[in-house]
Amino acid sequence: NNFLDRWEALSARAKSQEGPMRIAVVGAGAGGVEILLAIQHRLGRLRAAAGKPPDNIEFHLFSNTEHILPTHNTKVRAAFLKTLQHRNVVLHLGEPVTQVEPGILRTDAGDAIAAQEILWVTAAGAPDWPAKAGIDTDAGGFIKVTDTLQSTSHPDIYAAGDIAAMVNYPRPKSGVFAVRQGKPLARNLRRALLGKQPKAFRPQSKFLSLISTGDKYAIASRGGWSVKGRTIWTWKDWIDRRFMDKFNDLPDMDEKEDTQLPSGLASADVVKEISAIAMRCGGCGAKVGATVLSRALNSLTPAPRDDVLIGLHEPDDAAVVEVPPGKVIVHTVDYFRAMVDDPYIFGKIAANHSLGDIFAMGGDPQTALAVATVPFGIESKVEDTLTQMMSGAMEILNDTNCALVGGHTSEGPELSLGFAVNGLIDRHKIMRKGGLKPGDKLVVTKPIGTGTLFAADMRHKAKGRWIASALDHMVMSNRLGAQCLVEYGSRSATDITGFGLLGHLVEMVRASEVDVVLDLNSVPLMDGAEDTAKAGILSSLQPQNVRLRRAVANPEEAGKDPRYPLIYDPQTAGGLLASVPAENADACVAGLIELGYARTMIVGEVLEQSERLEPITVRV
Repeated sequence: NNFLDRWEALSARAKSQEGPMRIAVVGAGAGGVEILLAIQHRLGRLRAAAGKPPDNIEFHLFSNTEHILPTHNTKVRAAFLKTLQHRNVVLHLGEPVTQVEPGILRTDAGDAIAAQEILWVTAAGAPDWPAKAGIDTDAGGFIKVTDTLQSTSHPDIYAAGDIAAMVNYPRPKSGVFAVRQGKPLARNLRRALLGKQPKAFRPQSKFLSLISTGDKYAIASRGGWSVKGRTIWTWKDWIDRRFMDKFNDLPDMDEKEDTQLPSGLASADVVKEISAIAMRCGGCGAKVGATVLSRALNSLTPAPRDDVLIGLHEPDDAAVVEVPPGKVIVHTVDYFRAMVDDPYIFGKIAANHSLGDIFAMGGDPQTALAVATVPFGIESKVEDTLTQMMSGAMEILNDTNCALVGGHTSEGPELSLGFAVNGLIDRHKIMRKGGLKPGDKLVVTKPIGTGTLFAADMRHKAKGRWIASALDHMVMSNRLGAQCLVEYGSRSATDITGFGLLGHLVEMVRASEVDVVLDLNSVPLMDGAEDTAKAGILSSLQPQNVRLRRAVANPEEAGKDPRYPLIYDPQTAGGLLASVPAENADACVAGLIELGYARTMIVGEVLEQSERLEPITVRV
């Protein structure tokens, strides 16, 4: 899952390295041969463009068999063997790799081959959890399935792709066979939901193989037949791009929700229970049932604290908590509906977001009360959703030594979660928004862009890697970041949330009676945020946030930059915006990066208050 990062690093090294390089590829099937030739071609071009000798990268290909491409016909093998030899690839056929050390491969024959980069392109391997879970597996650990793609031991479990082994039609692990199982899998899942019998699927026995030589030339084969040429590469390129486009050019979201229940869905009892949703009560009648709530809460273990006298597992009308001598209490509350469909991840985000205000003020969280809304549904699903969501939240709360002491849970149309959090702080150590001083540097600890990214995600316009990266930032606590800022002399901080970077900066500027310069070029942006903003996909809160442009001295000039709208982008579980004395700023940024806030940047500076009505200048 870090291949792209490693590839970027390898590409950069290839362009800059003066001496020779050695790259090893383990696995001489179609994947190994094709990726070696593609990398060789690409790196050669990069080195040539950088003025380096393109041919001083030595490639080694390792195979545990005596032949390359063992599942292809002899004509294809011979053609690629000739290509590899012509391109001076060192072949290690029949030499299984038995050990890998940093920069070294050891073979079955006892040879040690040094390599600066090693690519592992071997056959698919099965994880060990299916067998440990008691699911029938074959000798390789793959889940054994029937012709309907159901587990031979657990018919309610379906498996497709490399993880599955069809007992009646064994096939090699190949993307072609995996992709072709998608439609029958989807069909049988729908049939199961409708109470119908699944249909059998028989996979093809042969398939068309298209392998590129890396230089816009390819060989096609099926069974004993093969053909090669540049036309074949053009054909392959068209097929590959059309397939990948299906994952990027998704259909627009259907804004009309079909609430009609399909006939035959599940059991009559379930249909009756779901049909009653339209007549759910309000008021306290909308609470989640005591049995469901009790089972969900019993799976949670809140952080133990001596100052919690009555808490989650000692239920009473209210929680009772001690306030240590010399401390004051910091109160905050946040609540919002889910923006992701994983309750566990959403729970982590909601808890992290709610704790942000405590950390921004320099406090330590003490206790939290949860306010949860779970969608109407059958009892088992409500319990499962609540358990997953609160488990994610509990992980974040416990990590900050914040005890969950109670809350309220109700039914509603959408999954939502929030927390009322209490924190403790010494009276004289409170960090206020009004603490900006002329000469201070402005520091942001996380990139911005969650508003536009999740607006795009709702419309199927965001790439998966963008959302995955955003979630990594959203579940990262501000606790250590706040401590680091205090250590380097920060006097003022706030967490960047719904009002966006500019909105929260306006609050700080007005409270401090200063002017600031915000450097747009230094503002860290989440991966993909600039792309979605350029496409005009923005949060529904964006128009209200943009009204704060009246605080900007140069909105016309700044507005010409395509990144400008992102300073108004509302954030969920955003980072901290803080002032740091100028002499400490660089060291503070280095400290934050070392703590894991890798995108921390100095984004501006604080100036004396001017006579101008607009206190913020955006530098572009």
